[in-house]
Amino acid sequence: MVDDPGLKALGEAARLSPDNLPLRRHLAEQLLSKGYLADAEAEFRAALVLAPKDPDIMAGLAEAFVRQSSYGEALSVLEPLFAAGGYPPRVGVLAARALLGEGSVHKAAYRYHEAVSRDPSVADADLAARLVIPLPAATAPPVSPAPPQPAGTAYLGPSSVTHERSTAEVERSALGFADVAGMDEVKEALRVKLLLPVQQPELFAAFGKRAGGGVLLYGPPGVGKTHLARAAAGELGAAFVSVGLADILDMYIGSSERNLRATFDLARRHRPCVLFFDEVDALAARRSDMRQAHNRQLVNQFLSELDGVDQSANEGVLVLAATNAPWYIDVAFRRPGRFDQLVFVPPPDAQARAAILRILCRDKPLEEVDFGAVAKVTDQFVGADLKGLVDRAVEVKLQESIRAGRPIPLSTRDLLAAAKAVRPTAVREWMATARNYVMHANESGAWDELMPWIQRKW
Repeated sequence: MVDDPGLKALGEAARLSPDNLPLRRHLAEQLLSKGYLADAEAEFRAALVLAPKDPDIMAGLAEAFVRQSSYGEALSVLEPLFAAGGYPPRVGVLAARALLGEGSVHKAAYRYHEAVSRDPSVADADLAARLVIPLPAATAPPVSPAPPQPAGTAYLGPSSVTHERSTAEVERSALGFADVAGMDEVKEALRVKLLLPVQQPELFAAFGKRAGGGVLLYGPPGVGKTHLARAAAGELGAAFVSVGLADILDMYIGSSERNLRATFDLARRHRPCVLFFDEVDALAARRSDMRQAHNRQLVNQFLSELDGVDQSANEGVLVLAATNAPWYIDVAFRRPGRFDQLVFVPPPDAQARAAILRILCRDKPLEEVDFGAVAKVTDQFVGADLKGLVDRAVEVKLQESIRAGRPIPLSTRDLLAAAKAVRPTAVREWMATARNYVMHANESGAWDELMPWIQRKW
């Protein structure tokens, strides 16, 4: 509670003149300087409503968060300033403090030294002393043996402390749906799930629909599931976080769950965000198939993060997952509110194959190429196979160009010759496995979407 008479008078003036931005800013700064952090936070928030892009107000709010040890909130406030560029050096120092509080010493050191190089007056000797980069593992001093543990307990190891922050990286995708050939139904499903709620929030709010949710992409290897996820992020202009198994799995008990939680927190701080899990069956396998309890705990943690701590926890976060084996994923993930939409990403048809070839060849020297003719002879080819075909044709053409001393453009004949030398990879084997599940293990109807493909010719 504020007991300073001068601050009380300023607060009363701000209450009587709530739209007075200079007064609000002055009050917030005075509260911050005298240590009334919660009150300063409230006043900076009010000022930010009046001037949403004011860097000084954003920096003040971030400092209030940092001094309250709310480091994630501070970084979330500062993120738009880093995205826009040209931020004040003071902001870099604040970010360094927040990153250090979260345990990201290397990133904190980068932000601090970059800020000080632009304005030496913002240097902080105490912060600089704490930003000593740890020695690499190869030269680090020996680790002391693990202390004796009581019977029946597991040693969590050093990872329980050092692996609490996500190693996944936030990217900005330059791709869009125009860079994805075919798959119109799949793109429309993603557009309705994430893009339209962000682009038309009033309409979706009227029906109680929020931006975000979960979509599970499945299909044969190489059909472009990862490419599609990047394009969805680029279409929205959202952050993209691609999660690999190495970002989550850890040998120490409990660390994998902490890594998973940290990855979701990273996505929530950068919303709107597309959080993409590739080969998700390795993290979300059926618990009935698991022999060890800590593996089941990881699945439980994953389910908990998808639900969120409250209804709005994952608003603005689209969780996309891809798998070649959807039948091995725990059925709890298909419950509404989690991966409630299963989207089959099919092998490309002839028209889509022609479009993929056109995209793959658009930055290469070309004669007039009949992509339709090449598409006809590449039945069962997926996007990865077609890329291999183009790469093979380019290698042959490069050898000819080197001998001729000038670029020789690709022709239809070159692509057709490469098609004869390349074989499709895994579509037939995948469809054979899918057929078994569709015909003999589809009591719930989960794989009805595959039925037309199975009946067609597989």
